[in-house]
Amino acid sequence: MRSIWKGSISFGLVTIPVKVYSATEQRDVSFHQVHREDGGRIKYKRVCSVDGEEVPYADIAKGYELPSGEMVILTDEDFADLPLSSSRRIDVLQFVEQEEVDPIYFAKSYYLEPDAQGAKPYVLLRDALESSEQVAIVKIALRQRESLATLRVRGGVFVLETMLWPDEVRTPDFPFLEEDIEVRKQELSMATSLIESMEGDFDPSEYKDAYREALQAVIDAKIEGREVARPAEEAAEEPAADLLSALRASVEAAKKSRGGEKAGEKAPAKKAPARKKSSSSGGAKKETAKKEPAKGRGRKSA
Repeated sequence: MRSIWKGSISFGLVTIPVKVYSATEQRDVSFHQVHREDGGRIKYKRVCSVDGEEVPYADIAKGYELPSGEMVILTDEDFADLPLSSSRRIDVLQFVEQEEVDPIYFAKSYYLEPDAQGAKPYVLLRDALESSEQVAIVKIALRQRESLATLRVRGGVFVLETMLWPDEVRTPDFPFLEEDIEVRKQELSMATSLIESMEGDFDPSEYKDAYREALQAVIDAKIEGREVARPAEEAAEEPAADLLSALRASVEAAKKSRGGEKAGEKAPAKKAPARKKSSSSGGAKKETAKKEPAKGRGRKSA
């Protein structure tokens, strides 16, 4: 990996020099636009819509369009006067419980690596933060944009999760939220049974991008000059007569599916409802128990 940013974590009077790396990458199959007849790459020119002339990159500015259609042109000097921090610091603002930050705010993840001289304070803050079971709320100026972010520990490394600002999260203003929709007790019980029958520990390696694999197979076949086999389409299931019947059929199908996956394996012991959840196999089922209301400190809104 190659670092995309260098700076420091500012924690009180402690400064920890770090390098920032992108923690994720897209694995989509990329394409170029080409001429169908000869495979030539398609090129675009920057042409002015007013005079039709090609415009050199050096003469291109940023424009903000008004509702009237008029354009406000901004220059490099205009952007130079903006209050964007250039200190290259990750300022720690406060520490909060991780559950207080709604995941909808998260934008992108980055790894933080300490410089040689910052290894000890890095490990000190990492261990303290991990033992507190909290996350740090920080502010960082990254790629010409100031962002809030969280700082947490994953696999012994700090992970910086940049966040959206509150006014960037839309409100779900859907009509059905104002409707008085009645759910019968039997339907709710059956839906709960379906959820319980599909419980398991999350293992991301169990899932795959079937579309990407099929697309890559098409490309490989084109390269090798052979025919591509089209997978057989699954037979469409008959729709259930009503919601309760659909839920009941789904529960039965889930039980059969999970029973097949665990065929021949020794059934694991059930978890005691009063104990704290710990790592276990995906096939282990939980005993249904009535939960007592949580007695914890009130959570602040994110």
